[in-house]
Amino acid sequence: RRAGCATVIAGAGGAAHLPGMVAAMTALPVIGVPVKGSTLDGVDSLHSIVQMPRGIPVATVAINNGVNAGLLAVRILSAGIPGLIGAMDEYMEEMEQEVLGKVEKLQEVGWEKYVVKKT
Repeated sequence: RRAGCATVIAGAGGAAHLPGMVAAMTALPVIGVPVKGSTLDGVDSLHSIVQMPRGIPVATVAINNGVNAGLLAVRILSAGIPGLIGAMDEYMEEMEQEVLGKVEKLQEVGWEKYVVKKT
């Protein structure tokens, strides 16, 4: 908080101690990002971050999904910063239009051709 932080994003692989350790040391919201490892594809990290003990809350996003961690941080921060909620609304509208465009294309070409184009 002294550095002006209002939320923390902590990525970790393997046993993924970092998000829990940070949450134990600060009252700020902590978002954990499980990182894909070489052994269990990040599932071990996911379980480690999700299973924090009572009193050590850590919000968790999908494996390797730093984008969602950033978006969640914006949503948390926007509760106290009016300009951010408007920016988040705009971003969500852009995402909706992107998805609707993909739906239209999918209906136009059919799923087989759509999947082939995307791979």
